[in-house]
Amino acid sequence: MKECSIPEVAASVQAVGEFLTERQSARPWPGRTMAEALDALAWVAEPATALLRERLGVLRPRAGWLDGEYAAGVPGTGEWWCCDTVDGAAQYLNALPHWAVTATLLRDGEPVLAVVHAPLQRATYTAELGGGARLNGRPIAPPERDPDTCVIGTGQPPTAGPAELRRAGDSLAAVAARVLAVRNLGPAALQLAQVGSGQLNGFWEYGADPVTLLPGALIAREAGALVTDAEGRRWTPAADTLLAAHPRLHPGLLDALALTGQLAHD
Repeated sequence: MKECSIPEVAASVQAVGEFLTERQSARPWPGRTMAEALDALAWVAEPATALLRERLGVLRPRAGWLDGEYAAGVPGTGEWWCCDTVDGAAQYLNALPHWAVTATLLRDGEPVLAVVHAPLQRATYTAELGGGARLNGRPIAPPERDPDTCVIGTGQPPTAGPAELRRAGDSLAAVAARVLAVRNLGPAALQLAQVGSGQLNGFWEYGADPVTLLPGALIAREAGALVTDAEGRRWTPAADTLLAAHPRLHPGLLDALALTGQLAHD
C-alpha cells in the first residue's frame, strides 16, 4: 500500500482548520449549560470530523478510525487514524485562538506520523517517526536555555480525578519556583508541539490522556525534546503522567515533580 505523505495529511488537516475557522464566532457561545455547550460544539465538530475522516480515508483507506477526544486507549495492532478536529473545544467555543486540529497515524500502537495545526496561530507542526519535526515546513528543535528564562506549559485532561488534580496543583508551585513562568496555553498536543519548536520550553501533565497526547509527543520527541513520564521513564500511551523538555532542562523539572510526589505521600 502506498504510504501517505506529511504534505497530504497536512493539507487535509488544514482544510478542516479552514472549515472550523470560518464557523468560529468572534464572541463566546451564548448558552449556559453543559448540554448547550455540547450542542454548540457538535454543530461544528461533527461535520468537521466527517470531512477529515473522508480525506484521510482516501490517503489510507484500510486504516481504522479513533476519535481522539473520546478513545479510551490505543490499539496494539494494525493501522489507525487518531484525530481530534476541535482539540481545545472550550477555547473554540469561547472565541479564543488556542485550539487545534490533530491527526496521528498509528501503526501497531506507535505513532508514525503526526500533524498539529493551529489555524488562528497560522502554525502547522508535523513529524514523521525517524524523520524529525517541522513547523510550517521548516525543521525545529528545542533551544537550550537557563531555567530562569523558561516558560513551561501544563494542563489537565478532562478525565483527571481528584488525586491527579491535587498533584497538578502541588506541582505548579514546585515547577514555578524553578522557571520564569508557567502557563496553560490550551490543548496538550499543541503545547507539546510548541515544546518541540521552543515556543514553550517544557510541558507536564498528570492523568491518563493517551490519545490526545500522541501527536504532540511524537512532534516534541522528533524535534529533540526528552519525553518521559513523571518518573523519568520513556513516555508511552499507557503512562498516566507526562513530562517533555529540552534534555538539559528535563532533569530539574523531573526533580520538581519528584518532590511533589514525595509531598503527596507525606
